[in-house]
Amino acid sequence: MNTPHQTRWRLILGEPASETCGTNLSPEQIRMDNALSALYDPSENRRGGLGASAPKVSAWLGDIREFFPQSVVQVMQKDAVNRLNLHSLLTEKEMLANITPDVHLVATLMSLSRVIPEKNKELARQVVRQVVEELLKKWSSPTQQAIQGALNRATRTRNPRFKEIDWHSTIRKNLKNYQPDYQTIIPETRIGYGKKRKAVRDMILCLDQSGSMGTSVIYSGIFGSVLASLPSLNTRMVVFDTAVVDLTDDMDDPVDLLFGVQLGGGTDINRALNYCQTQITRPNDTTLVLVTDLYEGGDERAMRKRMMDLVNSGVQLIVLLALNDDGAPFYDQRNAEFLATLGVPAFACTPDKFPDLMAAALNKQDLSLWASENVKK
Repeated sequence: MNTPHQTRWRLILGEPASETCGTNLSPEQIRMDNALSALYDPSENRRGGLGASAPKVSAWLGDIREFFPQSVVQVMQKDAVNRLNLHSLLTEKEMLANITPDVHLVATLMSLSRVIPEKNKELARQVVRQVVEELLKKWSSPTQQAIQGALNRATRTRNPRFKEIDWHSTIRKNLKNYQPDYQTIIPETRIGYGKKRKAVRDMILCLDQSGSMGTSVIYSGIFGSVLASLPSLNTRMVVFDTAVVDLTDDMDDPVDLLFGVQLGGGTDINRALNYCQTQITRPNDTTLVLVTDLYEGGDERAMRKRMMDLVNSGVQLIVLLALNDDGAPFYDQRNAEFLATLGVPAFACTPDKFPDLMAAALNKQDLSLWASENVKK
């Protein structure tokens, strides 16, 4: 009789470990072993290969959902798509109806959007919408709070009208002026919020839609939709490969926004920055977030000059090498080093840190210092 420890190792190591760990698996454990072998057994004659059969893959998806927690299911789905080249099956209705949605799946569907049959596109949109709604539920509130707080501080004035005085901040600022004899504070400095313009700051999200940036584009699209919902922030979204597409009009519906992205293709960062320059009317009040791995397929020299021109004009340029939880990204270190000479840090950011990053940017904090304190190396 196997011990739980032996059984666990037998399932991890597969059929070759049968003699060492024993083979007394229960019927349920045999099904679990078949599900694992179908994906991870490297031998040519593996017992449970998935092949290119949608029904077989759908049955396998049902098995792994039964045996493993959702976080493990998502990892196995991603591995199945990459290891067994199941991309084409994701265009089939049976697969779309049975797969567990996650960010990596959405990235794959975005890359396949051109070849998904028309009759299956609505089902694909439902899969994407489920992930989008989960991400919006998680990130909308913290992002709105962080950004709105930063925008409020950005409009703070030291000469407010009476009805505009922020009494809490004013009292804290003037505690040094407390008069014990009168038990009061002399408000030498008054702090309040002046009359706000319709848009206090301009924000441009410029996204590299090459295949390696898939999950970063998804998170950027989600955050872009949240930023666009804030009336005091004028937000634009631009995506690019060798062409540039402005998706600002789709930002009220992140599903439409993501389906407007075509993952894959080359990269022309210079062309994208050129377009962004044409959209900037208030350089000193503009933050440009460039999400890219910095591998330039176009004119690298012109790209660097354009980056320099943007910084010299007063634009706050932020370069994110990745916006996801996928670990350390690959990127062009030479171009990152060039950006450092301009005072522009290039770093990867996880989604949970993005709201704080935007707040720090809008408050004109030192982003190199922010990155050193918040980004894991």
